[in-house]
Amino acid sequence: MSRQRCRPATMLASLLVLTLSALLSPSVMAAAAGPSHSRAVPLAELTVVSERVAFGLQRPIAITGLPDGRMLIAEKNGTVRAYHPDTGLAAEPVLDLTARIDTSDNERGLLGITPAPDFARTGILYVAYTSLPAGALTLARVPIGAPERVQVLLTQEHSEYGNHNGGQVAFGRDGYLYWSTGDGGHANDPFKSGQNLGTLLGKIVRIDVNRACGAKPYCVPRGNPFVGVPGARPEIWLYGLRNPWRFSIDPVDGSLWIGDVGQGLVEEINHIRPWQGGANLGWSCREGTPVFDQQQCRPGVRYTDPVFEYEHFLTENCSVTGGVVYRGSQTPEAWGTYVASDYCSTLAFAVRPKPQGGYESATIGNFPIQPTAIGTDVHGELYVLSDLPGWLSRVRFERVQPASGVANG
Repeated sequence: MSRQRCRPATMLASLLVLTLSALLSPSVMAAAAGPSHSRAVPLAELTVVSERVAFGLQRPIAITGLPDGRMLIAEKNGTVRAYHPDTGLAAEPVLDLTARIDTSDNERGLLGITPAPDFARTGILYVAYTSLPAGALTLARVPIGAPERVQVLLTQEHSEYGNHNGGQVAFGRDGYLYWSTGDGGHANDPFKSGQNLGTLLGKIVRIDVNRACGAKPYCVPRGNPFVGVPGARPEIWLYGLRNPWRFSIDPVDGSLWIGDVGQGLVEEINHIRPWQGGANLGWSCREGTPVFDQQQCRPGVRYTDPVFEYEHFLTENCSVTGGVVYRGSQTPEAWGTYVASDYCSTLAFAVRPKPQGGYESATIGNFPIQPTAIGTDVHGELYVLSDLPGWLSRVRFERVQPASGVANG
């Protein structure tokens, strides 16, 4: 009796699966089922290979993919250039914000760009930059090609020193906009910003840009961890950062991967899951895992450790360039692998969560000179920018035979 009743439902389910299989492309079905992840190989069997595809950029520092296949590249002086693999680098910028931007220091300028989720319809970009006249950290939105229509959303004073501006912007799977800021500059966290919830310096911010609340052109999500906390800025999502120059959001699980530039001892990578809002990443009590300033360490405070750190002191390393999780299709063996680099050594660092917990990591080659940003196109394939040479390079993975005695850790 029960079998007879189950048969119609089973048949309907089978027909639905067949219908969906016919409608969905193989790549969509593969991504949904996740077979690429199951084919991942040990990191020691991967290496990165780069191919320069464009040159002539002026200090390119941020890159993002568009739905139409183009890549948008931010240049430090305030211009945005477009690259398409079929037509190359466009001669004229698609956006010019130079009249607004303070470029008075090596680290000031246009710092980050990301398209709105509905960019194909609206043409809206979200940008982060240091603004004239005094280098304030600025988050704004602007229609592509219409710089006169810039709308400033949020600012943070940053006039005393020109370095440590952060500047990454990205949308999460939750639809909210994330923005990174540095600790105020100079060295040793001079304003003690990292552990101070009353300032946006040294933080990652999360706001809802789809609505306005009162006089603000954005709203603070109710789920932000410091909403209602006396003295705390409710926009804060994470704190305890020094200079999170580049972070990215994994499109599969919504987690944040953050490259936080160190003082001089270590460089660190943090991996923050969507449920870890409010995490304290340690600065300036700690630099990575080592204690940096005992006076900034507070009893009973929980610090979130980096998932990967590497030596800075007395090495060729100088500044971590946070990267992205590979979710492309050309190299399924690398699916789910986070790749980052260092501005000076150009080493390619690979980090990947282990199924049983913890992380494996390996050095898997080198990126081109002076990598400032690693991004992906609409298909999830990798590109990297090179600062002073002004290069754009396409990156791919290749399989290699691991050296004897190599161990991931």
